[in-house]
Amino acid sequence: MRGDEGASGDERRGPVKKAGGRKTGRKTGPKRTTRPKRVRPPARITAKPPTGADPAAIEALMGSSERFFNRELSWLKFNMRVLEEAENANHPLFERLRFLSISATNLDEFYMVRVAGLRQLVRKGVTRLSQDGLTPRQQVDQIAAEATDLMRQQQRTWKELRVLLAQAGIAVLQRDELTDEDRDLLRQRFMQEVFPVLTPQAIDPAHPFPFIPNQQFAVAFSLTQHDGGAHLYALVPLPTYVPRFMELPEGEGGARRFISLENVISVCQDALFPDCDLNGRCLLRVLRDSDIEIEEEAEDLVREFEVLLKERRRGRVVRLELDSNADPDLRQYFVEALGAEPLDIVEVDGKMSLGELSQLIVDGRSDLVFPTFEPRFPERIREYSGDLFASIRAKDILVHHPYESFDVVLQFLRQAANDPDVVAIKQTLYRTSKNSPIIAALKDAAEAGKNVTALVEIKARFDEEANLKWARDLERSGVHVVYGFIEWKTHAKVSLVIRREQGELRAYTHFGTGNYHPITARIYDDLSLFTADPTLGRDAGRLFNFVTGYSRPTELERIAIAPITLKSTLLELIRAEIAFVRQGRPATIWAKLNALVDPEIIDELYRASQAGVQIRLIVRGICCLRPGVPGLSDNIQVRSIVGRFLEHSRIVCFGNGEEMPSGEAKVFISSADWMPRNLDRRVEALTPILNPTVHRQVLDQIMVANLHDNVQSWTLAQDGGYVRRQVDSGLTKFSAHEYFLENPSLSGRGAALQLTMPPDLKPGT
Repeated sequence: MRGDEGASGDERRGPVKKAGGRKTGRKTGPKRTTRPKRVRPPARITAKPPTGADPAAIEALMGSSERFFNRELSWLKFNMRVLEEAENANHPLFERLRFLSISATNLDEFYMVRVAGLRQLVRKGVTRLSQDGLTPRQQVDQIAAEATDLMRQQQRTWKELRVLLAQAGIAVLQRDELTDEDRDLLRQRFMQEVFPVLTPQAIDPAHPFPFIPNQQFAVAFSLTQHDGGAHLYALVPLPTYVPRFMELPEGEGGARRFISLENVISVCQDALFPDCDLNGRCLLRVLRDSDIEIEEEAEDLVREFEVLLKERRRGRVVRLELDSNADPDLRQYFVEALGAEPLDIVEVDGKMSLGELSQLIVDGRSDLVFPTFEPRFPERIREYSGDLFASIRAKDILVHHPYESFDVVLQFLRQAANDPDVVAIKQTLYRTSKNSPIIAALKDAAEAGKNVTALVEIKARFDEEANLKWARDLERSGVHVVYGFIEWKTHAKVSLVIRREQGELRAYTHFGTGNYHPITARIYDDLSLFTADPTLGRDAGRLFNFVTGYSRPTELERIAIAPITLKSTLLELIRAEIAFVRQGRPATIWAKLNALVDPEIIDELYRASQAGVQIRLIVRGICCLRPGVPGLSDNIQVRSIVGRFLEHSRIVCFGNGEEMPSGEAKVFISSADWMPRNLDRRVEALTPILNPTVHRQVLDQIMVANLHDNVQSWTLAQDGGYVRRQVDSGLTKFSAHEYFLENPSLSGRGAALQLTMPPDLKPGT
């Protein structure tokens, strides 16, 4: 996805004046009848510093922890925005259920990693303050309060959705809603489909308390034996590979009916314990610490991970969910047996393991899901008969996923694997899919005799085990596998293909903002830049040499690399905008990120705001910057877009002394969020957009559309709250996601396309 310094001969470079003062070329050839709507730039604001601010008060605020929001609490607010999409009546019903499921899964992972880490600090007596001035204990207490509210809201949302699902012909039944006929059928299916894979576990002096793995959902029983009247406890873990919901025969009007597996087990309890009377019953679910600590001096990093992955199952309890209606004595017994602390215990009044509700999203109900769409394939590649190398040589291409097909990335590697002129392929792999076509292409290339290097990041959280498997498979095919640094994750998304052309070697490079994962590419908003620019190719080679040979690059021509130059480059670019203010020139920063946490970057943005730089940030998730504070951040706006697609691309734009959007602006895409871990402890890439057409696509089309969104966006207030944007009366609703679905992008179609938008959408709203 890079810009084209060397445009093809069929593109005239005559200065054609476009909106925003840009000069660009016009491509000759057949006239296009399909044109994307033009998205007008936000209203231009003359840069000026805040007036009436007390310098001493500003200086005191810049030294105070109050200038930051707490990272963990900000994440919880993000997950609440996800949950609120489950309450959004504009979404189809199954999609609302999906948002609820995602919010529950997100919260589980948050506890298994972030909360688990804080709890460890509390146990060790650590009192070090976070950047916002809280001790680990204070953070844990505030998280518990916020998370409790979030979980209660999840249960309220589920109860509402359950009613709506029933009205739509998808009924989720409770035990007391079953007929005698239903119970008889359930017993038959239970004995055939469930009973053989269940392992009831009695707990008495002869049977010690069993280990309950991470995320295990179980039904606990208090029982009295018929013979002798002995009391015992028993545990029935829900099997992992059995669906959570069992479907019953259709009900009245053809309604599809489901019942949860835990209810099936309760109905059929006498089949599990035929010689016992039931005294009490309790549902429970365990979450454990899943954060892996790496010994930096580990002699064999791969072997270290294989051991730690097995230990993860036995991590300390970090959350114990218990049925609020359970027998008190039974509940207390399991709390003590699991060694749970008071902060671990969560009483659930409703459905447990809400993340599994997505299993209720069944086929055949297109009325309950988002309309399907077919990702576009770049037309310019078709014009070159599918030859990616020829189309990239002609001009850089930016592919905007999921609106444009991820198959372009796959074809890039497949073509490289099959092309006899390709001599080498270098590839980073952070996350990929099961049966990955990326892995298959790399194996094919190696087996065809090409020099293939795969940089496999085995520290990709929750994907470590899969990545180890891929690494072994690649090595067996002759791929040179490198695992990267022990202390740094390699998070950059780069693919480098070296091809012999007319006796010389030419580099073709792919820089991405997302993972090489064809499944997530269907729902993640990401960017893929394909370029034959030799300077970017050389820099990509230096990045690979840095990771494979630990050879710190002495020079980089175009890109910046974390943890070496990326943060310093960003700081220099921010300071350059401050200098433009002092020169009396326009100064603007636009950025689109997943998270903004790094205190050094935030403080520099504060200084830029105080100088008068106009800063507009789109931060999907965590944001520790406090916008709109008089004297501190008057000129900073922060918005978050949460909707059908997961905003995952990272884009950074600097006005460079011109009004935005401008052809003179400095525009970059990146794999890195602005977090200490990305900037200081990961290998990341910040890639400039050099080609004028791609530049317009990223700045004038993608960024401007995101800044205009008033359907799925939220505004961050200076108190840390988020307010959903409202559309003023008489104005057109504008959804960035819908815009991208309906309008072709520029680089895949040519610079002759015009950008238009509804005329009544007020600029700057």
